[in-house]
Parts: sequence; structure tokens; C-alpha cells
Amino acid sequence: MARFRNKRRTPFVRPITKKQQTVDHVTGDKIPKSFVFCRGKLPGALRQLQMDLRKLMLPFTALKLKEKKRNNLKDFLNVAGPMGVTHFLILSKTDTAPYLRVARTPQGPTLTFKIHDYSLASDIAQSQLRPRSPKDLFKDPPLIVLSGFGTGEQHLKLTTIMFQNIFPAIDINTVKLSSCQRIVLLNYNKDTKLIDFRQYSIRLQPVGVSRRIRKFVQKHEVPDLRTLQDVSDFVTKAGYGSESEVDDEAATVSLPTDLGRVNRATNKSAVKLQEVGPRMTLQLMKVEEGLCSGAIIFSEYGKNKYFLSLVN
Repeated sequence: MARFRNKRRTPFVRPITKKQQTVDHVTGDKIPKSFVFCRGKLPGALRQLQMDLRKLMLPFTALKLKEKKRNNLKDFLNVAGPMGVTHFLILSKTDTAPYLRVARTPQGPTLTFKIHDYSLASDIAQSQLRPRSPKDLFKDPPLIVLSGFGTGEQHLKLTTIMFQNIFPAIDINTVKLSSCQRIVLLNYNKDTKLIDFRQYSIRLQPVGVSRRIRKFVQKHEVPDLRTLQDVSDFVTKAGYGSESEVDDEAATVSLPTDLGRVNRATNKSAVKLQEVGPRMTLQLMKVEEGLCSGAIIFSEYGKNKYFLSLVN
């Protein structure tokens, strides 16, 4: 006689995934999304740079994008359309130098940058005494700041428009302060024609409040008072008192609303920037009309034609 056991089965529960926002509430256009991948074989350091760039482009990028040797540009383009991907960041390596191409899908233009120097995010963290990487640092897209590009040269205007369109636009009247966690800075040096590419984390500190008091309020940690005669020594004793970390009045702001337990709208707060990487030194070498193809509308070593309407 066959025996049947009543096995307890776990029901299948479909996971609930939060849909990403697809339309920019500021411009009304679709939110820019990106693929970061490579063409050709890359050494280990450039592979890590690729992962750092993917983290930098979060949350509107494919962090775990899978690549295969047989994949060509058309394969990525076929997937980009249904997923709403608007930009490609492509790393490559020649015998002389690595290159970064920034392309707008599906028809271009494409900007090709020579990478003169670069430092990985891990290198930046190792060089700092107190590296900072909060768990929600990459939850929201970074702010973008471009400096030195207003020289009037048409290819720099094109570069400005391209980088501005990579990240979602912000409305200073409605943006939440808690979402302003990172800033990407591009600084152009007209003498060397080089672009310094940096990424910083943003944090606010109340002016006139010591580090120990801030930690006490933020983490609710009980301080060690065994070596102190009185609780007032916790504030007044050397090393525990108010730290004049910010003397520049220009580095302080008044918040419109409270932010966290420490930063209050009634008090001034100091803006602190800490580099998180990656760091790159770029030089614009070429601008192509199409997606990694087509007429050359700018070349560092040749005649140039300008078609600014390509990015409008």
C-alpha cells in the first residue's frame, strides 16, 4: 500500500518591485538612463573604473549589466530602446591610452575623451583618514556642476549640453534636501584643454556644535564620563568643546527645513564635500555626428564643423 505524506509547501509569492520614475517632473521629458560598458579587453584597473562609473550613474543605470565578447554595439542599442536608455558610457583601451566615449542614443552624437589619469574610488578611500560612504549615498542621482566651459567654443557648448542631459534636472523650489547626497564636478582648464572629473559626497554640519555632541545626538550613544569630574566637562574640556571647523561664512547655509536630528532650520549649517571617486583627467578628442560613427563635427587635430541641433 502506497503511503502519501502531506508535505508542507511554501506558496509562491511574487516579489513587489518599486517602479522607477520614468518622467522628469521638472522638464516633462523622460528621465535619462545609461548603460556603462566596455569595448574590447580591459585590464583589471579599468574594469574597476567601469564599476565605479556604474555606481556614479546610479540609480538610473544597469549596475549588473552583463557583457559578452560577441556582443556588439547594435546588441546594446536593441536593448536600450525598450528599457528607455538614453546614453552610453563606453570604456576602451588602445596601446597608447584608455578612452571614454559618451554617446546619446539612438542617433548620437558621440563624444570621445582621452583618459590621461584616473584614480579608483578605492584609491580615494585609502588616501583618506575617515572615508565616508553612507548606505544611501547612491540612492538618488548626483547634482552636476560644470565650471570653465563658458569660453564660447562650440564643442565645449556641446560637451556642456551632453553632460547636463546625462543626469535628471532638478527644481530648486521642490527638491528635497535629503536627496542631495552627491555632486559631480567637471572643471575645464582652457590652458591645458583638460577636464578634471570629480565626485564628492555632500554632508551638512551644524555650526558651533562639537563632534562628540553631534555623535551623541545622531546615534544616541551613551558617552564615557568616567574620567570626567562633571558632566559639563564633556562640553568644555579640551578636545570635547566646540570645534571651529568652518570659519568661512560663505561655506555656511540656512536650511529651509530641518534635516535630521542635528541640522535645524533655525541654525546655520556648514556644507562639507568629501571626495568619493572615481577621479579622472579627460581631454575631448573627437565629436562624431552619429552613435560612434558618422561625420566628425569636432576633432582636436583637424577641421571642425558644429551641429548643436543634434542634442536639442
